[in-house]
Amino acid sequence: MKYVVILGDGMADDPLAELGGRTPLEYADTPNMDRIAREGRCGMLRTVPEGFEPGSDIANLCILGYDPRTFYTGRGPLEAANMGVALRDGEMAYRCNLVTVRDGKMEDFNAGHISSAEGAELLRALDAALGKVRVYPGVSYRNLLVVPGAHGAGTTAPHDIVGQPVAAFLPRGDDAEVLLDSMEVSREVFADHPVNLRRREEGKTPATGIWPWSGGTRPSLTPFLEKYGLSGGMISAVDLLNGIARLAGMEVIRVPGATGFLDTDYEAKARYAVDALDRLDFVYMHVEAPDEAGHMGSVEEKVRAIERLDEAVGIILDRPDTTVAVLPDHPTPVRCKTHTADPIPFAILGKGRDNVCAFSEREAAEGSFGLMQAPDLLPLLFSR
Repeated sequence: MKYVVILGDGMADDPLAELGGRTPLEYADTPNMDRIAREGRCGMLRTVPEGFEPGSDIANLCILGYDPRTFYTGRGPLEAANMGVALRDGEMAYRCNLVTVRDGKMEDFNAGHISSAEGAELLRALDAALGKVRVYPGVSYRNLLVVPGAHGAGTTAPHDIVGQPVAAFLPRGDDAEVLLDSMEVSREVFADHPVNLRRREEGKTPATGIWPWSGGTRPSLTPFLEKYGLSGGMISAVDLLNGIARLAGMEVIRVPGATGFLDTDYEAKARYAVDALDRLDFVYMHVEAPDEAGHMGSVEEKVRAIERLDEAVGIILDRPDTTVAVLPDHPTPVRCKTHTADPIPFAILGKGRDNVCAFSEREAAEGSFGLMQAPDLLPLLFSR
């Protein structure tokens, strides 16, 4: 038997008046996810333990069976692991967004979805202007800042404060001074940088500075093979997920055309997942697009992302002898444009059948699995 988890990041939502009181999952045309629910069993999953922020780092660690109370140090070091940045003793890695702050407000947490090439050009200039602090370019707006001799800081995710004044959310605590200094240097370096001059001329949003958040030291994860007795692979265009996979000794499967945004190649991800099952026992296929649409506050893009993901699900369902689970990691409601900690729906094909007819938040709440805790999902999936 082979196993696949299909994870639509941020796919869960609230009922929306513009969709006739339905959620995007209920409104979208999803025959393949509905088939998993109709021919399988459903339930609800609590992916964010009490006391933790509802981030994709916490939720996906929990779904993979790693209790954040034991394994989580911060988002930054998880991304560093995938970027090949080896943290030394006493070093702390922070996730470092390229952002747009104007008139003291967080206008855009991703600088108009700046390209990776543009971001790398800005980061090279910034790295040359900083002292001991180092910055590393990642994918689009998602980058890394490493602080030596660090002790940590209280920070806020920029996607949580879009449209709000940033003054109340600036770094605080032991590393605050070095982070604030780095942010100020970035504003000076980026102000008249050729990348931003071109972006303004083209009517695009400039990157006005960096925003460091969720720092931590290198964690140590129990190897996936040791934990479950199965070989595992990860398909994602996001450094966070691939970093978790690397730390867990899972294979990171690169897919051409996977972008981590709305234009990702959904079907290519599914084809690569099917092919990977010829050599692996388990594949975790992560798609970021629904979450990006939620952060944008776009109902239309979220429905479209869910429907395109569903088409990819159909490719995986064509493979025989495969147990398939579909779920989000957390809700990203379009009304609030950020994550919430509410339980999410899940469905499994290959673990019996209940009376649920479609895959959605309301339908799954009536499923026979009831309300489960996320670390119990994979043991359930792998049980015989």
